[in-house]
Amino acid sequence: MESNKPSKERGLVLVYTGDGKGKTTAAVGLAVRAAGRGKRALIIQFIKSPQRSYGEQIALSKLGIEMVQTGVGFTWTKTPEEHRAALREGWSFAKERIEAGAADLIILDEINNALAIDRFPVDDVLPLADVLETILNRPRGMHIVLTGRSAHPDVIRAADLVTEMQPVKHYYDEGVPAVMGIEM
Repeated sequence: MESNKPSKERGLVLVYTGDGKGKTTAAVGLAVRAAGRGKRALIIQFIKSPQRSYGEQIALSKLGIEMVQTGVGFTWTKTPEEHRAALREGWSFAKERIEAGAADLIILDEINNALAIDRFPVDDVLPLADVLETILNRPRGMHIVLTGRSAHPDVIRAADLVTEMQPVKHYYDEGVPAVMGIEM
């Protein structure tokens, strides 16, 4: 039986959470770093929709880093049924890619947000127990990153590294909306 002690040979589980900006940006930075070292990186986004264009996706495609949006947008923009279907399909895709060893680094962007949805049930389509079992039993050497606000305490316990982003000051509070090249 392999030790659960953190090691680069085993692969690491990293969590970026909190209410501040920078969670996805930090994960994207890891993907760029991994690609620079000849590693395969895959980013799976659980909330963002493939119907929109994102600056990071444009740049990453130029670097050969795959980014897949499996969501349908914010929870208030679509019906619970649409979100549930997207979460079911997104998790099925992510689990298959993890189990297949599809990359050296797999980023599950905004999965913490998805696991924390309380406006409608999600545990039957994105089961926390299955997420934990899958990341803990990932192929040897694979690193997994989970981003998003409200990381579940069990996700935090399973992680080797947890960074909490905390807001100090944000221009949004002064009425400045999302800025192209910064948020999107």
